[in-house]
Amino acid sequence: MHFSHLFVSLSDMKELRYHIFRTWLLIVFLAICGTTSFASCSSDDEHPSTTPTIDSIRQRGKILVGTTGDYRPLSFREADGTYWGFGIEMAREIAAQIGVDIEFVKTSWPTLSADVLAEPQMFDLAMGGITITDARRETMLMSEGYLANGKTILCRATDAGRFQSLSDIDQPGVRVMVNPGGLNEKFAQANLTHATIVVHQQNEEIPTLVAQGKADLMITEITEAPYYVQTDSRLAAPLLSAPFTHGQIGVLMRKGQDDLLALVNAIIQRMKSDGSLRRLHEKFGLVYDL
Repeated sequence: MHFSHLFVSLSDMKELRYHIFRTWLLIVFLAICGTTSFASCSSDDEHPSTTPTIDSIRQRGKILVGTTGDYRPLSFREADGTYWGFGIEMAREIAAQIGVDIEFVKTSWPTLSADVLAEPQMFDLAMGGITITDARRETMLMSEGYLANGKTILCRATDAGRFQSLSDIDQPGVRVMVNPGGLNEKFAQANLTHATIVVHQQNEEIPTLVAQGKADLMITEITEAPYYVQTDSRLAAPLLSAPFTHGQIGVLMRKGQDDLLALVNAIIQRMKSDGSLRRLHEKFGLVYDL
C-alpha cells in the first residue's frame, strides 16, 4: 500500500514536470512571437511605405505639376488656361503611369526653387525646360535628362551674319534681352561685360520684342530658339548648332521623394528604349542628342 502511494506520487510528479515543461515552452514561444511582432511594428514605424509620395498622389487622385507656362515649345499656357508642349506631354506620361489625373500649377523662373521647397508643398514635381545643375541637386532632386539643352541666341534674320560668336555679342551698344531669375539671365550676367543686358519679365514676349527691334538679341536655349525661327520669319538662330553651353533638361522635385524620382527615371528610360522619346522630340522639332 505504501509502495502503491509512492508509485502514484512519482507518476504525478512526472506529469507535473511535463506540464511545467510544456508551459515553459509556451511562454518561450509567446515571448519570441511578441519580440518578432514588436520588431515588425518598429520596422513599419520606421519605414511605413516604400512609395509614400506615389501613394499620396494616388489617394489624392491627381498629380500636381509645377510649370512656368511661358516657354514654347516645352511648356506654354494659352489664354484659356490650357497647357501644351514637350514637357507637358512628358508630365501627362507620368500621370498616366501612376494612374491619376493631372493639374498644372503656375510657377515662375525667379520663384522656381522656392516654390519646389515651399511649405505647405505646392506641387509634386516641376518640369518644362528646367536644366539639370549641380546647384539644384544640392538642395533638390533632379531626374536624369530627357532633352538636350544649351545656351544660344535668337536675333533678327537681318543680323544673323553680325552675331557669329560670344565676342560679337559682347560689344558696347548691343542690347541683350533675358527673362529674370533663370539660367539665361545668369549666363548673360556672367559672360557679357560690355553689352547692355535688358531684363524683361515675360519670357514669351521677348522673341517678338527682338523681331520689332526693341532689343538686338535674346539669350535663349536650343530647345526654344527653333520654334520661333519656324514661326516668325523675322528671326534667326545663327549659333543653333554651336551652343555656348551643353546640358540636359530634367524633372525637378523636393528631396525625400525618392519613390517618385525612381518612377520618373524609369519612364524616361522606357521612352528612350521604345523610341517614343525620339518621336516626341520630332513632334516639337527638338534636338535629340541623349
